[in-house]
Amino acid sequence: MSKHTLDVKGQLCPIPVIRTQNQAKKLAPGDTLEVLCTDPGVINDIPAWCRINGHTVISSETKEDGKLIIITLTIGE
Repeated sequence: MSKHTLDVKGQLCPIPVIRTQNQAKKLAPGDTLEVLCTDPGVINDIPAWCRINGHTVISSETKEDGKLIIITLTIGE
């Protein structure tokens, strides 16, 4: 299990979700992906993508410089 970070700050919907999906395809089940974003819509969009694809949202928070969503890949892409 590895920890990875994806920085999609400054990108607007749907790019953060697309880049999250593309990164997830490169990772293994059990890996953790931290997604750093500034688009406020990702707080809903990435968890919805996780539900559809069988992944788990570990946490979702607003930080001073944007949003941080941490997901665990629970199945292979």
